[in-house]
Amino acid sequence: MNRPTNIARIKSEQFDLLIIGGGITGAGIALDAASRGLKTALIERKDFAYGTSSRSTKLIHGGLRYLKQLEFGLVKEVGSERAVVHKLAPHLVIPEKMLLPLYEKRGMGSTLTSIGLKLYDWLAGVKADDQRKMLTRQQTLKQEPLLNPSDVKGGAIYAEYRTDDARLTIEIMKAANFQGASVCNYCEAQDFIYQHQHVAGVTAVDHISGEIFFIRASVVVSAAGPWVDLLREKDHSKKGKHLHLTKGVHIVVPKEKLPVTQSIYFDVGDGRMIFAIPRGRITYIGTTDTNYNGNLDEVTIENADVEYLIKAVNQTFNQVNLTVDDIESGWAGLRPLINEEGKSASELSRKDEIFESPSGLISIAGGKLTGYRKMAERVVDLVIKKHFHHQKLKPCATENLLLASPGFKNYDEVKKYIAVTAEKLKPFHLEQEAAYLVNNFGKQVDQILSYLSEFTDEDPAVRLAKAELKFCLENEMVIKPEDFFIRRTGLLYFDLPRLKKVIEPCLSYLESQRGTVFSNELVSQVEFRELRRLGAGTEIPAPMQANGGVR
Repeated sequence: MNRPTNIARIKSEQFDLLIIGGGITGAGIALDAASRGLKTALIERKDFAYGTSSRSTKLIHGGLRYLKQLEFGLVKEVGSERAVVHKLAPHLVIPEKMLLPLYEKRGMGSTLTSIGLKLYDWLAGVKADDQRKMLTRQQTLKQEPLLNPSDVKGGAIYAEYRTDDARLTIEIMKAANFQGASVCNYCEAQDFIYQHQHVAGVTAVDHISGEIFFIRASVVVSAAGPWVDLLREKDHSKKGKHLHLTKGVHIVVPKEKLPVTQSIYFDVGDGRMIFAIPRGRITYIGTTDTNYNGNLDEVTIENADVEYLIKAVNQTFNQVNLTVDDIESGWAGLRPLINEEGKSASELSRKDEIFESPSGLISIAGGKLTGYRKMAERVVDLVIKKHFHHQKLKPCATENLLLASPGFKNYDEVKKYIAVTAEKLKPFHLEQEAAYLVNNFGKQVDQILSYLSEFTDEDPAVRLAKAELKFCLENEMVIKPEDFFIRRTGLLYFDLPRLKKVIEPCLSYLESQRGTVFSNELVSQVEFRELRRLGAGTEIPAPMQANGGVR
């Protein structure tokens, strides 16, 4: 509810640091900078986590496949960070055992895999209980009976963490705001302002009010993901290294169409690897890894992407036989990697890199979701070294700043809280939603439940959805329908039966609260069309629409 206050501050005050980009990298920088004592602002031209940060494989993982590229430093850093991020938000970063089948005709052999996973555990500092376990052929097929047994020769189980990338970004953004950062979505940096040939801020437009204004800051950092090079062009500093964008696609099918018993990471014939991850009532599959040169705002799922993933699944799992008709949703996103001549999309390093322009603009690109905190620390260290070394600022403390306050001590406490929440939901016949709510919102669920009595809808699912929406309107800067249905709750991707029940009542409630009829140009036209059609019970023809979508 404090967006107007944040906008007023951003327009009127001078900042130490302005961050452009509201993905997980920008959010991490804002939290780090504000918690150290820098006066910080952040703007995002769409919604928080709109781009890459809501379109990943939704894993806090150590990048096992980067061992093949000898990226030992990257594996060590992000592997170690998994435990840190789990500690900061154990309800949102959930321990997950990953099955890695080994094959006769593709991938690494059992000896190399065993050595690689042992190295992976050592680099990541994995505790003894979670370290890799090698399996025989029989053990592997027993672990996952769906696997096609024709060329399975063994397997391994190793530890990863599952998350919701968009919700993680939102909680980091809320923590940054709590630390004093002024953050705002739907606010775009149009041009840079210069003073003595040095970037001194931006001209910005509020896409909700249409107002254009100046934002003044001593330092400007671009954490705009795939859009980083566009901002460097505005600054006339796109020289030397540049971005190489690759596209990743995920598809979602009902759990009964691919009823894997646990998450699986499997080789494909062309040398790439794909995840199949069960989540509630669905299983999602991905990702692809192809070069991308199209429209950054209209990243679509093409037929070739779908065919590639379906073929990989049908080759790997026995008697599954997925078809396009089984797909109920999906998403497509871009990885802003650093270009390396002569390397294919899948060979490019995922390591982050910082660019400094003669004007003082600092840009960061590359990197992985898991490594957001260390990326932020490096950027803020550089900002302080260059511009604020004379000030007494606090050291980096993000390793101990819990997200979604009040937080949990550990995952056992999360499980107990889910059980308690289920009991509270029983009178409303909603106990089956307890795990979803706690994994999304943590202990903030208590506030959501306190709103249930305000709504009198006959369907308890509608009452709960409205309570969630009220919470998100008040605490998470929801402006448009897709903010709520995609990035705050994941309903558009992961729970279509529930979404179909609640979409029209929620849209009506959102319109009443915002005083806006959501049928105009303020709404992402593709996503809004999907939501409205879904609410009316009309399916959208394949292939998927822009920015992921629903069939």
